[in-house]
Formats: sequence, C-alpha cells, structure tokens
Amino acid sequence: MADVRLRTTAAAVLVVAVALLGAAVTLVVLVRGSLRDGLENTAEQRAAVLLTQAAATGLPGPEPATDDDLDDLLWQVTAPDGTVARSAVPLPTEAAGQVRLPGGDHPYLVVTDEEGGYRVSVAVSLEDVDDSTAALTTPLLIGLPLLVLLVGGMTWVVVSRALAPVERIRRGVEEITGDQLDRRVPEPGSRDEIGRLARTMNQMLARLQDSRDRQRAFVADASHELRSPVASIRQVAEVAQAHPAALPDGELADTVLAESGRLQRLVDQLLLLTRADDGGARHAHHDVDLDDLALAEARRVARTGLAVDTSGVGAGRTRGDASALAQVVRNLVDNAARHASAALAVGVRDNGERVELTVDDDGPGIPADQRERVFDRFVRLDEARARDAGGSGLGLAIVKEIVKAHGGSVDISPSALGGARFTVRLPR
Repeated sequence: MADVRLRTTAAAVLVVAVALLGAAVTLVVLVRGSLRDGLENTAEQRAAVLLTQAAATGLPGPEPATDDDLDDLLWQVTAPDGTVARSAVPLPTEAAGQVRLPGGDHPYLVVTDEEGGYRVSVAVSLEDVDDSTAALTTPLLIGLPLLVLLVGGMTWVVVSRALAPVERIRRGVEEITGDQLDRRVPEPGSRDEIGRLARTMNQMLARLQDSRDRQRAFVADASHELRSPVASIRQVAEVAQAHPAALPDGELADTVLAESGRLQRLVDQLLLLTRADDGGARHAHHDVDLDDLALAEARRVARTGLAVDTSGVGAGRTRGDASALAQVVRNLVDNAARHASAALAVGVRDNGERVELTVDDDGPGIPADQRERVFDRFVRLDEARARDAGGSGLGLAIVKEIVKAHGGSVDISPSALGGARFTVRLPR
C-alpha cells in the first residue's frame, strides 16, 4: 500500500513540477520580452524625433553626461561626414543591440536610425527590465517548490484516504478462513470502484459459502445413502456367518447382488452429478435428436408392462452432449414409470424457438408447494416407495443440472393423465 502511495505521489509531484517549471520559464520569458519590446519602441520613437529635429531646426544642444544620465535614455547624432555631432556618451554607430556603457550598472539597448545623411543612435537602459524580471523570478523560485511540496502532501493524504478502505478489505479477507466464510469484508458507503470491489468480494464470499454448504450437505447425504446398502449387505453377511442355517439358500447372494446394484447406481449418479456441476456438458456441441432419445426410452419402459403413449413425439433437434441428454430423458421416464399406475406419455415438439420434451404419468402427482423441492438432491416425497423402487433422490437433481448446463429449463405442472408433467425446454 505504501508503494502505491509513494508511486502515485512521486508521479503527481513530477508532473506538477515539470508543468509549473515550464509555465514559470514561459512567463518570465514573455514578461521580459514584452518589457524589452516596450523600451525598444520608446528608443525608436526618440530616434525618429531626433532625426526630424536635426533635419528641420538643426542639432539639439549637447547634454552633459553624468552618472545619473546613464540610467536614462541616451542618444548620439552622427553627421553625414561620419563625425559625432552631438553625444552624451560614446555610442555604437554601425549596429544596434545590447551593450554595456562605462559607468552603467545595467546593459543598454541601442537602436539606430538614419535619414538625410544623419545617423541617430539611442540607448535605453534595461534596468527596469532586469528589476521587473528579478521581482518576478524571486517569488517563483520560492513559491514553486512550496507549491510542489503542497501538491505532494495533498496527493499523499488523498491517496492514503482513498486506499484506506482497500487496506480494510485486505485485512478482512486475510482473516477469513475456510471455516469463517460467513464473514464479510466492510463495504464503504460510496458507489465508486472501491465500493464495487467490496461488494464483489462479499458476493464471492457468499458464493463460496453456498458452495461449501452445498458440498458439506452433499457429502453428508451421499454418506448416508451409501451407508444404507453397505449396512444391508453387512447385516445379512453377519447373520449368515453367525447362523448359517437361518437364511434360505441363495438369500445372501440375492441380497448382496441387489444392494450392490443399488450401490453401483448411486455411485454412477453421484459421478454424473459431479460432472454436471463441473460443467462437463457445456463442452460438447453436437446435434442431438431428442425424438430419437424419447422413442428409445419409451420402447425400453414399455417392456415393463406400462402403456406408453408416443403420439406426441415429433421432430426436435438441439445441440449438446448426447449422453447427458439421454440421461435426462431416461431419468424423467424412469421417474414417471416409478410413480405411474398404468400409463405414461412422452412428447417432443419444436415450437420454433425451443425444443420441448414432456413426460406425463397417471400417478398421484406432485403438490404445488413441492414442485421446486423435488429437484434438490436426495429429496424423496415418498420415502418408503422410493427406496423400494431403487430411487436415490438424485435423478431429478441430475436432470436439473444437465438441463441448466445446456441453457434450458425444467418445470412441473399437472398432467392430463392425472399425475405430473415434466417439461424440459432446450435451445433449438
């Protein structure tokens, strides 16, 4: 943080110093040039007057030179024959410019003019220019460093105050551990970048907390579900070991086979759900015919003795992971078959913008207040029947995650068959 303040202050001081120095030099040069131009105009006017006077009435009378005269305007007239006709002090006759005269404390600006054979040289002291320049330069030499120091100090204070919330956010984040994701960083009341940073950090912490809570709940529920078939296998094995004659022939093998199959299905579903959480379905982009998947599942479940209506299956194509979408159709059909009394219906239609997959059953239906809850993991509305039928409470959760990964939606409504209708909408 100190490095940021130091770099910002140094940059501000450097920029301001260069700008002020350039402005000061420009000001001094312009003021000095303006004053010099004014004195030069005065000398030119005096030279013109002297030339007019020399041509009209003769040369002016001589002006004795004194030390005080050297501080005023001086002149010299040169006759046509090249001799100096009148002069207070010797002045250059051939060229104009800045010269130093004997007895003068400051340089003189010499201007020459010629008419009618006479040459007039007028010298004007630059004392006023030097004094005005000194009067301007002294305050600048003192004031500019003070102004630069003031700018540096103000920049340091302003940057420190601006970065103070960032330091508080940093300390807050540093103190947050994996077991303290419920904590939040302080949010300043401003709506600037720092305020947005604090709110973004808190939103990120909220997502991390939600992810951690979901992970813990998932692990706890998965552990509970896995414990059930393992406990059943162990219980039957212990009975068979302690009392070999207590179990009918083949019951141990049948129990182990049934529970191991249930255990395998649960593990497969957990792996599939984890893959959906990681966005695995988002990376596949293939054309998938939902009508083919729906008809295949309808033929499979029809072999169980249920009446399956496929008259509503029409052409419907989307893009995505074929195996994941096949799992969606299978889970919905299996769920309908598990709750149906005698019949279910499968439909696919393309409405121009979306492809809709519908699965209906004639079972007891799902209460309106439970239609969102059934998509949660390990949720069973009919606990005993779900366990007996081999349900794990993960099928609909897998459906929701896969459909979400494909940019679609799934909802539940009453079915014309009397039970529940599951509707999946996917991009066309």
